Amino acid sequence: MAIDYGIKRVGVAVTDPLKIIATPLTTIKTTDALAFLKTYMKQEEVDALVVGMPKHLNNTPSLMTAMVTKFIKTLQKTFPDRPIIPYDERYTSKIALASMIEGGGKKKDRRDKANLDKLSATIILQSFLASCQSNCKS
Repeated sequence: MAIDYGIKRVGVAVTDPLKIIATPLTTIKTTDALAFLKTYMKQEEVDALVVGMPKHLNNTPSLMTAMVTKFIKTLQKTFPDRPIIPYDERYTSKIALASMIEGGGKKKDRRDKANLDKLSATIILQSFLASCQSNCKS
């Protein structure tokens, strides 16, 4: 599962059992994220949580980095039996928007930030899956 954490919303994506394809799952309010994850993980098998880590282009922390780091610590305490993997999320929002345009997405759908957030989470997860096809166990 991948998480694109934001101030207002959290995009969530999941992968198939063979860990080949990432799929958008949902977008939830940030304040509801932990409760959603607890419920979801009771019902579905989740091997690991890949959390988008925001950074500037020069790899220095952004304003959101501290917030995401705090969220990751909360996840580690809440789900101590699952790996929590920070993953570079630079360019995911731009790639998500470009994908929506290229895919023929309507302007109304592109303006809906919730769609962009869950698509960004999908890109984070797909990128993670591609980067470790041969050497990841999560």
